[in-house]
This record gives sequence, structure tokens and C-alpha cells, in this order.
Amino acid sequence: MVKAAEEKDYVQSLERGLSVILAFSDHHPRLTLGELAELTGLSRPTVRRIVLTLEKLGYVRAEGRYFALTPHVLALGNAYLSSLNLTEVAQPYMEDVTKVTGHPCSLAALDGEDAVFLARIPSRRVMRHTLTTGTRLPAYATSMGRMLLAGLPDHEIEEFLRHGQFPRITARTVTDPARLREILHEVRRQGWALVDQEFEEGVRSFSAPVRDSGDRVIATLSMSVPAGTLSLAEIHGETLPVVVEAAREISKQLGAPAPR
Repeated sequence: MVKAAEEKDYVQSLERGLSVILAFSDHHPRLTLGELAELTGLSRPTVRRIVLTLEKLGYVRAEGRYFALTPHVLALGNAYLSSLNLTEVAQPYMEDVTKVTGHPCSLAALDGEDAVFLARIPSRRVMRHTLTTGTRLPAYATSMGRMLLAGLPDHEIEEFLRHGQFPRITARTVTDPARLREILHEVRRQGWALVDQEFEEGVRSFSAPVRDSGDRVIATLSMSVPAGTLSLAEIHGETLPVVVEAAREISKQLGAPAPR
């Protein structure tokens, strides 16, 4: 059988190599060949060849029978950030937001079903979760994720709602696809998202869109605050407007058209 052009151009070995890299996480920082085979669904001999190749290239190091990623992997993410130039533009605005509000400010982009942190300006306040560049959070249960999802075309939102998994994280987590659809359309209409303790008990988060020259939502500026520190009324009246305005200024620097 003659393969279609797109199938002939598909490099399966590259797919397998990336799947091995992505198998490592904060829950699995060190893995054996057997564990990598189980997590990726690849055969042990295939995983062994991939790991040895990655080790030779400097992306993986051996620790006895375990393997772990090396800092060289960060070069892959840095290539994306450097080409986008987004974090360089956003950095001073994020610093100003944290200085004015006293709360950490984050920049994130959508990757599949997750919101991924591109940059973060910390504050002196201690939050339960350690969030750094590369941290992934479920899009459906976070303000940054909902803002990013709301920026997608309708057919992509429907695809996400049809095939996504929405487990309950806290007692407040919205898991019903129909309700999530309503929320995403509301977020799109109002131009910001707010999540009240759906991802973490005692934490409220809110986000605003960062747009490019084509008026596409390419990232989101967000903030998380302790529920006991700021009421919803204070968020709406004091901190959310600061985040929204900073996101608009970043978008303006990226060539986005003026808000309608």
C-alpha cells in the first residue's frame, strides 16, 4: 500500500523521542527504562535506544538504573520563548503589576489541555503550590486556562469539551461540560476570567488575555491570591483592573488592535 504524503513525511522516531522526554515530570523526575516503557507505551528496547541517544546528546543523564533530564532540555523551551519575544515584552509590565498589588503575576500559554507557565514574577507571599516556568495546570479548572480556551475558535472549544477529562479537584470545581461551555462564552464576552477556589482551596485566581497583531489570544496574564486576603469585591474593584490593563498594554506592544 502506498502511504499518503503526510504519512510518508511523518517521523515516528521523533515522536517517540519527544514522548520519552515528556514522560518526566515533577511526579516522575527519575525513571527506569521499564517505567519509561510503561509511561510511553513503547517497547523496552525502543526506549533504551532513545534514552541512550538523548544521553549522548546531553538531554538525559544516568543515575544508576535511573535516568533524569538535564538542564540542556531547557534549550528546547528557550527556543520557543526567544522566537516569540513575548516574555521580554511582558516582563516589565508583570514586575509593575506585582509591585502595585503585592501579589505574584504569571504569564501562560495553552498547550493541549493545559495552561503552561512561560514566566512568573513572585511576591513575598507564600503560596501552597510552587509554580515555575514550565509548570502545567489543567485549563478547565484555572482562570488562565479558561481565558486561553475562550480565545479558541468555537469548533476547537467544542472539541475540547467533547474529548476532555474534567475530574473534580475541589468541592467547587466545575466539571460539567455544558456549564464549562457557558463559562467560556462568558469569559470571552467580558474579557477576563475569575476562578474561586476551583483548583485550590483557599485560592482565587483571575486572568486577562494577551493578544498578538492578528488579535489572537496567544497568552494570558494572571494572578493568584489567598481567598482570606482579598474578597471578590476587592478583586473586581482593585486588582483585576490592574491585571487587565497590563495585559492590554502588553498586547498593544505586540501590535494587537485597540480593544473594541
